[in-house]
Amino acid sequence: MRIVIPGIAGRLGRMLAERLLAAGHEVTGIDKRPWRDAPEGVEVHEVDIRKRAAEDVFRKKRPQAVIHMATVTHLVHQSEDRYRINLGGTRAVFDYSRQYGVEHVVFVGRHTFYGAAADSPLYHSEDEPPMALQHFPELADLVAADLYAGTALWRYPELVTTVLRMVYTLGPTGHGTLATFLKAGRVPTILGFDPLFQFMHEVDVVSALLVTLEKRVRGVFNVAGPQPVPFSVVCRETGRQVVPIPEPLFAAALGRFGLPKLPRGALGHLKYPVVVDDRAFRKATGYEHAIDESRAMREYKAAFPPVR
Repeated sequence: MRIVIPGIAGRLGRMLAERLLAAGHEVTGIDKRPWRDAPEGVEVHEVDIRKRAAEDVFRKKRPQAVIHMATVTHLVHQSEDRYRINLGGTRAVFDYSRQYGVEHVVFVGRHTFYGAAADSPLYHSEDEPPMALQHFPELADLVAADLYAGTALWRYPELVTTVLRMVYTLGPTGHGTLATFLKAGRVPTILGFDPLFQFMHEVDVVSALLVTLEKRVRGVFNVAGPQPVPFSVVCRETGRQVVPIPEPLFAAALGRFGLPKLPRGALGHLKYPVVVDDRAFRKATGYEHAIDESRAMREYKAAFPPVR
């Protein structure tokens, strides 16, 4: 199968490309970031997904499937350009796909789509709207991209569209929001709160993408791995030092005293859980995660030893 991966230079994009290549697929990547040591057989175009050069890749390659991973997710990186990349890039992917005969587009989204709030249900299902964005505007561009991808289900019925809302990743590559937050070593928490965190190993993320391509499922799906665990357990098992801070002082302490920087809206995610119900995806694809929460935390700790 001819496959194009926008966002291929990220850690998950590279892992996915290598797995697809090993399975005999023809893999082409599009990314503004370089991948100098890409394996032989993976063709990488160092261009902006929104530009004409990216459209030329679609025109020449005529891919059968596209896995769109070219979104900026880091919560500290906020700019007007980020909004254009996330929403404008997603729009470009679907425009090119429709114009050049792509059969299947997979949009890789995030479970933070649902937001964290005191009145949210414990388990979120796919038909729920995004909540709590009034408290976390930094997520607006990712939510907009997710919703735009979802509209392709009825705007382009000839195109198989799959929207995946992935939970956090945790493992030896250090990829993702949760892994980045833990790298500081001293992890701030809000005094009196210990929310559940849901994550999956990056190997299982790639496996979920592969089975999505194989089964060619249409619709919006939550994707998760093992059971969620309290954040205090995540910190303990990865060897991190927890720093409980009273909520009125929390915002002032971030970015100081060796603590990581976070936008104010992220406070809700340290107070309330964002846990998804992934039964629909498992039923539609037969997917089963291979790595449990304990191994994922151990492998992260081994790759990123705590600094005291």
